[in-house]
Amino acid sequence: MKVLAVMERFKSFARGRQGQRGKLMLLGMNSNDGWIAKLLLYIVLTIVAFLYMQPLLYIVTTMFKSLSDLIDPTVKYLPREWNFDNIVKAWKGLEYPQAFTNTLVIALFCSGIQVIICAITGYGLARLRFPGRKFLLFLVVLTFLIPSQVYVIPLFVLYGKLGLLNTPFVFLIPALFGQGLRSALFIIIFSQFFHGQPKSLEEAAKLDGASAYRLFWRIMLPLAKSACIVVFLFSFIWYWNMYYEASMFLSESFTPLSIRLDNLDRVLTGNTFSQFNIQLNPVTEGAKMSAVFLILLPPTLLYMVAQRWFTEGIERTGLVE
Repeated sequence: MKVLAVMERFKSFARGRQGQRGKLMLLGMNSNDGWIAKLLLYIVLTIVAFLYMQPLLYIVTTMFKSLSDLIDPTVKYLPREWNFDNIVKAWKGLEYPQAFTNTLVIALFCSGIQVIICAITGYGLARLRFPGRKFLLFLVVLTFLIPSQVYVIPLFVLYGKLGLLNTPFVFLIPALFGQGLRSALFIIIFSQFFHGQPKSLEEAAKLDGASAYRLFWRIMLPLAKSACIVVFLFSFIWYWNMYYEASMFLSESFTPLSIRLDNLDRVLTGNTFSQFNIQLNPVTEGAKMSAVFLILLPPTLLYMVAQRWFTEGIERTGLVE
């Protein structure tokens, strides 16, 4: 009887105003307004954030571990004693100032060149009408689909005959002709952006006597500032992290950070064949994680500075679609 009385009270409470208000708070007007839906969403986002942040957490914690903490399986994240010698070893092993300068020269200049060249090409494909325009656009897409491993040998022979090997010009000159890393993707981004701009802007400028050259530099390119930021950041990150192209065309006299990181274990241990050992080496693991952190730090800071403009550019260029 007591149970039935409690159930009746609960039903009457649920039918009342307070019960309806509580139900509205839990379930919401829509399927994603209530506390239950928000709680489930927060749980999913927390799990996804942990999965993304776990490698970074491993890097940051391992770089401060001593050798005793690295070989101790009970030490997971927080080290027992904080060791800063790994950062010094990574700095010297990478020859960080020289390698940083080499990487920055390649990434900065190539990215800037690609922004200008790809913007001009994308504008021409989107706005100008000339015979063979669709065929050229097809060739641009085709260069994006073909992997670089297919034509790396002809490029190596060509650069060798031109005397460009082991110099940054193996990346600067292709970027100048619209053949840098992912240039086809950037041309498509600019083409889509310019294609979505109203034609009334061009018509008004032409009525005022503006030439095609002045129309692009004075009107269309300033409007594409968001697209330029997106292309620059993408290009900068790809040039900063490139490994395959750098290992093919650059020697040890001019190597970026990615190649120095690959050779770091050999430099630290003095073992020529250590790069073929895929097992973790606890003697050098802390220094290698410190080197990874030093390499990730500059592009991370760049993204933190340009995050607002990057997000805005992603929305305006249509990449979210």
